[in-house]
Amino acid sequence: MARHSVREYTGSALTEAEVNALRTLIDETNKASGLHIQLVTNESRAFSGMASYGKFKGVSNYVVMAGRKSADLEEKTGYYGEQIVLAAQTMGLNTCWVGMTYKKVKESYTLSEDEKVVCLIAIGHGATQGKAHKTKTPEAVSNAAADSPEWFKKGVAAALLAPTALNQQKFRIELTNVGDGCLPTVSAQRRFSMAGYTRIDLGIVKCHFEIGAGKENFAWKDEA
Repeated sequence: MARHSVREYTGSALTEAEVNALRTLIDETNKASGLHIQLVTNESRAFSGMASYGKFKGVSNYVVMAGRKSADLEEKTGYYGEQIVLAAQTMGLNTCWVGMTYKKVKESYTLSEDEKVVCLIAIGHGATQGKAHKTKTPEAVSNAAADSPEWFKKGVAAALLAPTALNQQKFRIELTNVGDGCLPTVSAQRRFSMAGYTRIDLGIVKCHFEIGAGKENFAWKDEA
């Protein structure tokens, strides 16, 4: 995983091939998730007049992360949205998760009465490739140790590369069961944050952990 959040874009339009690929990806993701994700192109009003923090430049394309109101909507948004983000990177595009600093241009997308917009993902051709941010250690966010399974350590390393709001990394991942003849279980929990967005962050983190660890090597512990 080699991507960084990008806030400045060239303003150039997505190519027809890029739009088609993204719409196909989003259609497949909606079918798998039950979300109502939508691609908006050539629309710059959502990113005009930004506050000083998180200022964006040249954004004219974005993904609307929306779905039916539910207790797990935000976590699903993070999990499935990050899959789109990582796929976009392989297409040569740049992205950035956007929680608050945008305007809702309601005519650019459609919602049912029981649906809501959770956040947006800016997408396009970056003016830069972004930059790396400081990350916590594996020990700070997990119970990974020298004798932990290699797949678990790789999963934690991948989770530490996940984008989180304000780079807060407010999550905890623990290997909770490795015996009984069953798949090992892993617990993933969010930690309190004044900044919020930890449910979305947890979904993003779980997506990264699965890629690093390999979904075939473990099962998520039911946190209910």
